[in-house]
Amino acid sequence: MENLLTILNATFAPRRLVKYAFGYLAFPASFAQREATKKLIVDTDLFSDVDDAAALLLACILPQANLLAVNVNVNSTYSALAASAIVNHYGHPSVPIGLRSPHVNSSFFDTWAYELGEYASKVAFHWSGGSAPWFQAENTWGPVELYRKTLAEAENSSVTIASIGFFENLSALLNSTTDGYSDLNGYQLVEAKVKELAVMGGGYPAGHEFNFFGDDPSLTAHVVNTWPPAVPITFLGTEIGEQVSTGARLTVEGPANDPVKAAYEWYVGYNTTRFSWDPLTVAYAVQGLGSWFEYGNTDGYNHVFPNGSNVWVEDAGRTNQHYLRLKTDNATVAKELDELLLEGAREWAQ
Repeated sequence: MENLLTILNATFAPRRLVKYAFGYLAFPASFAQREATKKLIVDTDLFSDVDDAAALLLACILPQANLLAVNVNVNSTYSALAASAIVNHYGHPSVPIGLRSPHVNSSFFDTWAYELGEYASKVAFHWSGGSAPWFQAENTWGPVELYRKTLAEAENSSVTIASIGFFENLSALLNSTTDGYSDLNGYQLVEAKVKELAVMGGGYPAGHEFNFFGDDPSLTAHVVNTWPPAVPITFLGTEIGEQVSTGARLTVEGPANDPVKAAYEWYVGYNTTRFSWDPLTVAYAVQGLGSWFEYGNTDGYNHVFPNGSNVWVEDAGRTNQHYLRLKTDNATVAKELDELLLEGAREWAQ
């Protein structure tokens, strides 16, 4: 192996060699030299929309991101296996995957418009790998246990959670009790370890959006309305994601053997865009406001009603919650987001 590595290093210099699945993959020094400073957990409903796949791509390749874990908040085994396949493809083979119970072998079928295609099971099969390869759903974690272990091992106020789906996992985390990982209950553990919660959901200043009402809106209300006040929450509303459409360039220009490129093709077709709710949320979670975003409020808080609708409540005494709006035009954001997706896919082309 030493001789092989010597040859590879000479061949690919100045590229860094990264252990990848069963071999070594050359990785550009431009990415390798950037420090991953943002500890990240992604809580995703990867199943019925393809933007979750793009969000995981960003979570893996954005140079500031240190992806600690992925929790899946739907209970399809294909969702967890696809998440494992995606993060494995982009250089994170050991990232643990949590899967909501009870596990079922269900696949998405578009009963609304009969236009969108299923992709999770296909990605899971054709790109099998990572900590939960095909068909080894038993390798997944319970989401609460994975949250508690990951948070307990982290430094205080160091972990950002990107919630890009439903709220079953986060609600259960808040309700969790002490265990072998921590003497803190769930509320206290979040308060101690979480730096920020970035949420894709709701509409601002008021709305009724699917992530908030589509599963169990009472759990959405529990998480949003009782989240520890000391931990900031930032919301990206449905109106932002609908302004920015991406993915078509990845299908046209991306590497042939890229799982997210294939996911877009299976879901919406070749050279067709999709709204960008989830990748925008992960981009904010990792990179902050940057040149894309600004806050839409200076104070106040989000209130979620039992039916999942929400409204922003003005309150000068509350400054730890914000909702986002675009700081630059949507065409520029879409162009730059597409370029990020393409760059990440090309860096890991096989």
